Amino acid sequence: MNLPYSDLVSTKKLEFSILVTVLIIIFKIIFPVSSNIPTLILNEILILLVLYFSVLYTSDFTNQKKNNPISLVINAGILGAVLFFVTALSSSMFDAVPELSSKMNLLYSIVSLFLMFIFIAAITYIFSVFKELYYLKLKKENQKSFSAMMVFFTLTYITAMIPDTEESPNFVGLTFFVVSIVLISINSFRVTWIAFLSKKKKISLLIISVILGILFGLNFSLTYDNSFLNQMILSFSPGLHRLFQLIMLYGAIYSGIIFFTSLFHLPTAEAFDQKVEEASSLMDLSRLMTQVFDFKELADTITTLTTKVGNSDSAWLVTISDDGKLKLNSVSNIGYVEANEITEVLYEEGILNPDELITFNRKKIKVKIRNDIRTYDFKALAITPLKVHNTNNGFLFAARNHNFGFEPDEKKSIEAFADYAAVALENAKLIEESIEKERLKSELNVAREIQYKILPSQTPCSSELEVSALFIPAFEVGGDYYDFFELDDNKLGFVIADVSGKGISAAFIMAEVKGVFESLSKLVHSPGELLTKANRILSNSLEKKSFVTAVYGIINKQNGHLIFARAGHMPVYHCSDKTAMPMLPGGIGLGLDASESFDVNIKEREVYLRENDVIVLFTDGITEAMNTKMEEFGSERLEKILTADDFTGTEELKQNIIDKISSFAQGNSQHDDITLVLFKWKSNNKPSGVS
Repeated sequence: MNLPYSDLVSTKKLEFSILVTVLIIIFKIIFPVSSNIPTLILNEILILLVLYFSVLYTSDFTNQKKNNPISLVINAGILGAVLFFVTALSSSMFDAVPELSSKMNLLYSIVSLFLMFIFIAAITYIFSVFKELYYLKLKKENQKSFSAMMVFFTLTYITAMIPDTEESPNFVGLTFFVVSIVLISINSFRVTWIAFLSKKKKISLLIISVILGILFGLNFSLTYDNSFLNQMILSFSPGLHRLFQLIMLYGAIYSGIIFFTSLFHLPTAEAFDQKVEEASSLMDLSRLMTQVFDFKELADTITTLTTKVGNSDSAWLVTISDDGKLKLNSVSNIGYVEANEITEVLYEEGILNPDELITFNRKKIKVKIRNDIRTYDFKALAITPLKVHNTNNGFLFAARNHNFGFEPDEKKSIEAFADYAAVALENAKLIEESIEKERLKSELNVAREIQYKILPSQTPCSSELEVSALFIPAFEVGGDYYDFFELDDNKLGFVIADVSGKGISAAFIMAEVKGVFESLSKLVHSPGELLTKANRILSNSLEKKSFVTAVYGIINKQNGHLIFARAGHMPVYHCSDKTAMPMLPGGIGLGLDASESFDVNIKEREVYLRENDVIVLFTDGITEAMNTKMEEFGSERLEKILTADDFTGTEELKQNIIDKISSFAQGNSQHDDITLVLFKWKSNNKPSGVS
C-alpha cells in the first residue's frame, strides 16, 4: 500500500529517531561513562541528533492541533507534570537508597536510559508546542527571533561540555545561556493567538497558565539541587541538562506572559465574542442560502441566529402576505402568542417602519399589551424591515429583557444580518414556488398522458366510412371529449362533448362523462334516450356551475343511416354537393336541468348519407378562436372551408381546418380546447326508398 507523501516523511523522521536512539543505547552500553573528550563529543552529537529528529517528528502532531491552542497548552502542561513527577519520584528513590546504583549496575543503567528518553521525548514535544504557538496567528513571516533562539539553544547545548569549575568558569556557555534566556523572553511575547479566543477560553487559559507556571518553575528549580536524578542527567548528557533548564524556563516565562495577556484581554473578550458570533452567523446564513430550501426551516434558523447577532434574549420573524397581512413565521425564546400579540399592537399603533431599523425601550411604548395572555416582558426592542429590491417583505424583531438598549454597532450588525436574511427568505420562497410549479407541471403532464389514454388511440376504419379526429387542449389538460363505440349490427356509436370550464377540473368531469357514455352506449340504442339518462346521472354528480354539452349519434356502416341527438352542443354540419348545412336539433346541456323539461326538449335527427357526404362535429374552440384583433374565427369561415373543393378525404379536410385556424389566430394564444371529428361516407349504395 502506498502511503501519502506527508505520512511517508513522518515515518522517515520516526525511523531516524529510533535508529539514533538505538545507537545511543549501544554507545552507553560500551561507554557507560564519557570520561574523555572524544567519547563525550560523540555522545552529545548522538543525543543532539535524537533531539533534532524528535522535534521534527513531534512537530507533525502539534501542527495538527494548531487550531486548538488550548489543547496544545494543556498537553505541554501534562508533560511538565509528568517530568515533575518522574523527577521527584526518581530523586527520592535513588537518594533514599544510593547503594542501588552500585549493587545493581545493569538495572541502574536500564532505568537511567529509560528516564533519559522520557526526558528527551517530553522536552522535544514541549519545545514543538512553543514553536507552534509562536507561529500561530502570526501576521508577518518573521522567523528571525525564533531561529536565533534555536541557534543559541544549540550553542548552549554544545558549550555545556566545557567543564565549569570555580577555578575555570565556563563563561562561553554561560553567555550563550543568558542570551538564550533573553531570546526566550522576547519570543514569549508572541501570543497573538490569545486575542482570537473566546471569553470562556481566556478564563480557562488564566487558570491553566498559573498551574503551568508553577510546574515549569518547580522543574527548573530541581535542576539546581544535588539530587541523584540531577546528577544522572548531567552524567548522561551535560547538554541535555542545559537544554532541559532552558525549556523549563521557557515554559515558566511563557506561562507568565500568557497569564497577563489573557488577563488584559478579558475586558474586551465579550465584545470580541460578539463580533465572532456575528461573523459566524452571517457565514451560516450565507451557507443556508445555498443549502436550505425549506422556508420554515430557514425562518427558524434566522430567528435563532438573530439572538446571537443582536446579543438579544428573544427574536421572531414576521412576513407580509400577498393580501398585506402580517404572518408570524418563527419565534426564538418567546411564545407564539406573546410574539403575535406584541406584533399586532405595534402594527395597530403604526410603530412598524417599513424603511429602516427602529429601536426603543419598553417604557417608551404608549400602548399596553394585554397582560392576561402575555408572559414575556421586554425592556428593549429592535425592529428591522426585510427589504429586497426596495420592497418590504416583513420584519425581524430582536428583544432584550434587561435594561440595556442596542448600541450603534449592534444595530448595524442586525441591519446587515436582516439584509442577508431577506435575500435568503426571498430565495427560499422563489425556490419553493419553483418546486411547487414543477410539481404541478409534473402532475399535469401525468394528467395529460392519462387524458390522451382516455381518448381513442385510433379511429374506426371500414370500406364505406372514413373517420378522422383531432384533440388539441388549450392547457396541459382539457375538458373536450370524443369517443367511438362499436355496437351490434354494424353500427358505430360516437360522441363529442365539451365540459364547461377549463383545466384539470374540466378534465376530471370529462373522465366521468366518458364512463357514463361508455356504459350507456351498450345498454341504450336511442341517442335521445341515452342523453336523457346521462343527464340524470350527471345532474346528481356535477356542481351547479358545471355542465356538459354533447352530441351522441349512431351510424349504420352498411347503409349510411345516421341518427343523433344534441344536448346544447355546437351544430353538426352535413356537407353534401358543396354545401354545408348546420343541423341543430333541440336539447339543453347535460347537468343544467334534472326535470322532465330536459326529456321534452331533447330531439333526434336522422340523415341518410350519400356518396362523399361529410359529417362535421366540433367544439366551440374552433369557431371561437381569436386573432390579435380579438376577432373570432366564426362559423362563416368554417363553412367556407367545408364547401371548398380542394380536399379528397377527412384527413386533408382536418388539416385544412387546423391550418386556417392556426393562420388566423397567429400571435394570439389558444384559449379553449379544440376538438374535431369528421365522417365521410364513401359508398354509392342508396338505401331502399331513398332517391
